[in-house]
Amino acid sequence: MCTALVVGNMIGSGVFLLPASLAPFGGVSMLGWLLTSGGAICLALVFARLSAILPREGGPYAYIHAGFGDFAGFWIAWGYWIALWAGNAALAVAATSYMQVFFPVLGHNEPLAGAVAIGLIWIVTWINSRGARSSGVVAVVTTLLKLLPLAAVTFIGFFHFQPENLAFNPHNKPLLSSLSATMALTLWAFLGLESASVPAGDVVEPEKTIPRATVIGTLLATVLYILSTVSLMGLMPADVLAASQAPFADAARLMWGDWGYWAVGFGAVVSCFGALNGWSLMQAHVPAAAAKDGLFPRRFGQRNAAGVPIFGLLLSSGLVTVLMAMKYAGGDSGVKIFEFIILLATATTLLPYAFCSMALIAIMLMRGKAFAPKDYVAPGFFAGIGFVYSLWALYGSGADIVMWGMLLLLLGLPIYVWQLKERHAAE
Repeated sequence: MCTALVVGNMIGSGVFLLPASLAPFGGVSMLGWLLTSGGAICLALVFARLSAILPREGGPYAYIHAGFGDFAGFWIAWGYWIALWAGNAALAVAATSYMQVFFPVLGHNEPLAGAVAIGLIWIVTWINSRGARSSGVVAVVTTLLKLLPLAAVTFIGFFHFQPENLAFNPHNKPLLSSLSATMALTLWAFLGLESASVPAGDVVEPEKTIPRATVIGTLLATVLYILSTVSLMGLMPADVLAASQAPFADAARLMWGDWGYWAVGFGAVVSCFGALNGWSLMQAHVPAAAAKDGLFPRRFGQRNAAGVPIFGLLLSSGLVTVLMAMKYAGGDSGVKIFEFIILLATATTLLPYAFCSMALIAIMLMRGKAFAPKDYVAPGFFAGIGFVYSLWALYGSGADIVMWGMLLLLLGLPIYVWQLKERHAAE
């Protein structure tokens, strides 16, 4: 279930469009995939080591709190929590968009599309309110259902492979700038690799299960990403692939006709729904872990009979609902507000990766007697690579996004001061 949570949260809506985005770069994109996957695997190893040393609920928040103290822990929990529920709004919109394959009316009826998207939010909220096992079962089922069409198109595509379609650098662009562009595109595909560490309190033998799930899940997603890009680039001419709005569905239609197109369309809807389910689980557990440490209001720590932090889950889904209503009822201005908040969320999703890379070394240093000098060699290596990778990801997101992300984090300062007042009053 933990592995499915990692794979399911990483493989959301973006993978269905990535081959088209990478098509103009040809074989150079393979180098981009290799470099970014190397960074992602180093980060997966960082999270694996952290979860083995500190198997606590909250994932990145818990590790940063342990490594850098209350303020850093709060700061990351604040930004990460907002990023989680805002990201869920994007996933619900993507799922509704893919449903147009089966229900074309959703493409031109905004109120109906909004109602469907909000309905999806509350369906996954209900699933997650029933406990971690309930959301875990959904994660396993949806991950299998999404991987089947993706894997089928990828592997059978190799039987239709035409080597002349795959050029190393089709437009003869400067290698370094092409490499930077492909790395920026592929970086986003790895968001979510930390997912197994967030609900640690509900995981059996977390010190063993979470590291394995994190590394295995990241490797599975990496292999599928790279193979699917190669397969589709060999199956379709670069200009046709680049112009495709649904490259996997178009590839399936080429090989099997219309029924293949429908099957992959169904896989895309399931993919978004599965990712939405996994990220909704996380939006409840991150603030609950911070509340347990007295850094978020106590109500976020309230749990129902199934052990779910129900207040945080319902409040987060309520905020997503407001965001969705703004998007679908506000016309162009509503869409702009929605896009603005999603951009804000992007930078604050990436920031915890840089912090966690250094938190691993900080926690090991704090427990100095437990580690010999040689114990720092491997963690130091992949923490260093993970840190550089995270900085590159933030740089690749653009100056505007980083600036707005910083402003979003600063908005949390009054909340932190208020919580300090509450804690001192309680003492």
